[in-house]
Amino acid sequence: MVKPPRPRKFTVRHQELDAFAQRLASPSAIQRFLNQCAYSTHDACASPFRVMRSASAHCAEGAYFAAAMLRLMGHPPLVLDLSAEQDDDHVIAPFRSNGKWGAVAKSNTTMLRYREPVYRSLRELAMSYFEMYFNIRGLKSLRGYSRPLSLARFDRHCWMVSDDDLEYIGDYLTLCPHTPLLTPAEVARCSAADGDLMRVCFSGSDPAGLFVPDDESDALSATTG
Repeated sequence: MVKPPRPRKFTVRHQELDAFAQRLASPSAIQRFLNQCAYSTHDACASPFRVMRSASAHCAEGAYFAAAMLRLMGHPPLVLDLSAEQDDDHVIAPFRSNGKWGAVAKSNTTMLRYREPVYRSLRELAMSYFEMYFNIRGLKSLRGYSRPLSLARFDRHCWMVSDDDLEYIGDYLTLCPHTPLLTPAEVARCSAADGDLMRVCFSGSDPAGLFVPDDESDALSATTG
């Protein structure tokens, strides 16, 4: 694979990230690192360099970190937003291998993380998350997916190594066109998530990082306790 151009300003911090990417060596290794990272519940969004140093990340930070690592392995630095109803959106870092799509992702739940590169389209990739994407009261909440966003457009901000808050990337990603996955009729027919699956999904989750619908504090303790 031919590597895409590096950022124009390839600093000492970029070199440190590059060395870290070479140690990880594969998308699945990126995922293993993110799985070992503590889940962050702060509102700010740290750069990949800071995620590497702190070994902690929330969903967006994990996706941007994965995109940076994938870039240094020769993939375009892409992220994609999965939009949700009565739940948090989820940001993933899609990549292609042998013409098929996979993804790396950080999640506070066990089911919304890595996807092997076996999906023929981005829609297939997005739909692979559907059955496991639910809020704490069991509502299957995934509704759409965005066009992939190349983080190379933010190279002038040194997004890979900056000490600044990367919230502006999330703001831009939210405004990207999204494709619906379900019709209103399909949404209305959706059943609640299975209770056993919910317990597995939320096992080990940090309650402070979970989306809580109004007046659902009792449901939170029931699924995470």
